[in-house]
Amino acid sequence: MHTTPQPRRAAAAAFIGTTIEFYDFYIYATAAALVLGQVFFPSSDPVMSTLAAFGSFAVGFIARPMAGMVFGHLGDRLGRKKMLLVTMALMGLATAGIGLLPSYASVGIWAPVGLIVLRLIQGISVGGEWGGAVLMASEHAPAKRKTFYASFAQLGSPAGLLLALIAFRLVTSLEPEDFLAWGWRLPFLASGVLMMVGLMIRSGVHESPEFAKVRDNNETARYPVKDVIRTCWRQILFAAAAVTIGSAGFFFTNTFMITYVTQYQGIPRSTILDCLFLVTIIQLLSQPISALLAERIGEGRFLKLVALLCMVTPYPMFLLVGTQNIVLMTVGIALAVVILSALYAVIAGYMTQAFPVHLRYSGISIAYQLSCALAGGTTPLIGTLLASKFSGQWWPLAVFFTLLSALSLIGVCGLARLRANPVVTHAAKEVYS
Repeated sequence: MHTTPQPRRAAAAAFIGTTIEFYDFYIYATAAALVLGQVFFPSSDPVMSTLAAFGSFAVGFIARPMAGMVFGHLGDRLGRKKMLLVTMALMGLATAGIGLLPSYASVGIWAPVGLIVLRLIQGISVGGEWGGAVLMASEHAPAKRKTFYASFAQLGSPAGLLLALIAFRLVTSLEPEDFLAWGWRLPFLASGVLMMVGLMIRSGVHESPEFAKVRDNNETARYPVKDVIRTCWRQILFAAAAVTIGSAGFFFTNTFMITYVTQYQGIPRSTILDCLFLVTIIQLLSQPISALLAERIGEGRFLKLVALLCMVTPYPMFLLVGTQNIVLMTVGIALAVVILSALYAVIAGYMTQAFPVHLRYSGISIAYQLSCALAGGTTPLIGTLLASKFSGQWWPLAVFFTLLSALSLIGVCGLARLRANPVVTHAAKEVYS
């Protein structure tokens, strides 16, 4: 008999596991903004080096939709827990491998080739991770608490970013030549230790009871990806749109913003890292509150409200960032992040209920990873191009943020209509009847 109830254990494991996964993913994003361009894509033009580094960052997202399909299929066939152990091992090995890669100066073209291969493996890992972590938390949860419990998987994003920022804050305090030579590698190498911790924690959680019931009743789908695309394609499209700002918004504020303020505002990188550190603490504290509030007032109503607010937040954010005052910068970025993270905290539990259990891992993984590939991975790249083309003007960047938020609003409204329509919501359950 376990002393800790499985729902709480599953939520804690989802939080710790996704924290480690997102730490690995965010240290790459932070390194891409700070150093990878110089080490693996040297150029006389710093903008071109940065673009190349963000291009390698986007590569990780290319693998995510396919990985979502593969792990979704396996997760709906074999179980959620097994897939989460595999994704954890993949991510830890790939990230530590990046820390061991020789530079372009040492081995030439093989350095960026190796970087891109390992980045693809990172993308494959995260592509399979998210859906399983959300489901292990939500499917263990009591019936009326699924949104709150699922939000613990989402809490891994700010917690992982916090660890990544701490790691890079420590190594950026080194002398610039030491940071460039070996200091940036230390956060990547630390991933090997974190991987072992995560594997031990996840091994102590039982399989999802909802999946176990489907498996025991021999109701698992033979071809879950094919079935979910055939019967739930509307849910997939609207869920992918709904999560847009929740994915792309973080890479806008936490990845692109580092490049924007250092290259175009002349603000020291230590200042923006301190600013983002404070913002991430605020996000970590605000996300569970958002999930509780959504359960109280209704998830659909809450998501529509925060998507609308996301559309207007970039304008005060850029005005405050433009003051170059660290307090006002923190307030501006925190305003945007708290609102977009409110959507991010709630959307996971909301979208899972749009899919039947036997197709759920495939459905939410395809939707989320499709959105991440199309919007999340390209956001720092598009932001850099806009900042370069409209040098000195922030309004095109704000409009870009607004358009991403509008996509989320459309998606939330579409999901709300589908969930309210019993014919569409239960169509996939007819597959085996």
